Amino acid sequence: MKKKLLLAAVSLVALSAAAPALAADLAARPYTKAPPAAIAAVYDWSGFYIGLNGGGGSSNAKWDLVGFGRDGSHDATGGTVGGQIGYRWQAGQWVFGVEGQGNWADFSGSHVGAISGLTNNTKIDAFGLITGQVGYAWNNVLIYVKGGAAVASTKYDASFGGVSLASGDDTRWGGTVGAGLEYGFAPNWSVGVEYDHIFLGGSDKNLTGAGGVLAVNVKQDVDMGLVRLNYKFGGPMLGRY
Repeated sequence: MKKKLLLAAVSLVALSAAAPALAADLAARPYTKAPPAAIAAVYDWSGFYIGLNGGGGSSNAKWDLVGFGRDGSHDATGGTVGGQIGYRWQAGQWVFGVEGQGNWADFSGSHVGAISGLTNNTKIDAFGLITGQVGYAWNNVLIYVKGGAAVASTKYDASFGGVSLASGDDTRWGGTVGAGLEYGFAPNWSVGVEYDHIFLGGSDKNLTGAGGVLAVNVKQDVDMGLVRLNYKFGGPMLGRY
């Protein structure tokens, strides 16, 4: 009996000694601060930009002999290269902008007149666009529509057997509408594709030369597709939580 009491006392002393260590093990773990939320990078389309463009186009030219009627029509096709400069500002996902564009062109073609029997040649050698833009952005992808004024420099020539009989040129104003898709592939750089239609309407013109004076009315509309490369000045991205 004494031996059992002695063993119980020893066990009680051992438990008392181990209690502080056990309590320390059961203490609450120290508080660790959660890492900050990640910042999502959002492409910012705001700012001035400058760029280059190139592509191809086609002008449908309808020739009328004044006082006689339709002398025929042709498509004047070819390539174009030029540049653009503009400014955009962004409100949420909406993007607004203004842009000026100038291009050299070689949209040329001809047909033999149904009335005159002459070879009627048309060539657009330059054009410019002054437009406003409205677009919608998904981060670094932008789609937009545009519209405004257009001006084109055109040369006309009526020839027979390869000899020019009457020629002339003009600078004509009209309107333009278009649409495009642009992708920001690197900080400050974007590449895109664009379609434009130019309305030039009809214009009376007196062509002069060795054959005398030829009074014509030429109506033109232009369709073209362009590839564009832009560099935007300013910070390329905004941060948001």
